[in-house]
Amino acid sequence: MSKVLIITTSLRARSNSDILAERAAAGAKDAGHEVELISLKGKEIRYCVGCLACQKTQRCVQKDDAVAIAEKVKEAETLLFVTPIYYYEMSGQMKTLLDRLNPLYSSDYKFRRVYMLSTAAEDETYTPEKVVNGLRGWVDCFEKAELCGSLFCGGINDPAEAASHEAELAEAYEFGKSLK
Repeated sequence: MSKVLIITTSLRARSNSDILAERAAAGAKDAGHEVELISLKGKEIRYCVGCLACQKTQRCVQKDDAVAIAEKVKEAETLLFVTPIYYYEMSGQMKTLLDRLNPLYSSDYKFRRVYMLSTAAEDETYTPEKVVNGLRGWVDCFEKAELCGSLFCGGINDPAEAASHEAELAEAYEFGKSLK
């Protein structure tokens, strides 16, 4: 089985993203995977300054929580990014983290499979398109990895509302169970 890292990127208390991430984690654990779930809540993650020193050293010159997260990403075989959708895009903190994972580009990273779980108040089929495309752009930079799937849970808005959406909770669990 795989070493799965789930990164949930909402900063909201009682986040719907966190609730669904926990269900996905339960499914992945029940499928036999080794699972770690990281929340970006309370983490200090500065913006990438574009110095590109990391391309030579595989380490960021900044000293914040992104450095330790990048090491966990490097060692995971499967990644699941979980984000709320804001203005039809991934959360700002998710984008900032993806930028800060630049040291991994020239490293011997282990991840091969990347997945996304997203949630939004809107429930249109097109709602997650830009979010998935944004993550696909990041994954495309890592030749050994591929975007293997995504799950969108729409129509969820209020804090902790996802806890009462039985169908979406079941979908998130099954999605986690299906991770490779």
